Amino acid sequence: MSEKSPKAGAGQAAQTREARLKAALKANLARRKEQARGKTGGGADKTKTKTED
Repeated sequence: MSEKSPKAGAGQAAQTREARLKAALKANLARRKEQARGKTGGGADKTKTKTED
C-alpha cells in the first residue's frame, strides 16, 4: 500500500498544476480580449475619421 501513496500524491499534484495553468490561461485570455477591444475601439474611431474626411 505504501507504493500507491506516492502515485496518488503525484496525481493530486498534477491536478493542482493543471488547475493553476487553467486559471492562468483564462486570466491571460481575458486580458488579451480586453486589449483587443481597446485596440478595436481606438482603431475604429480612426478609420471612421478617415472615411468621413
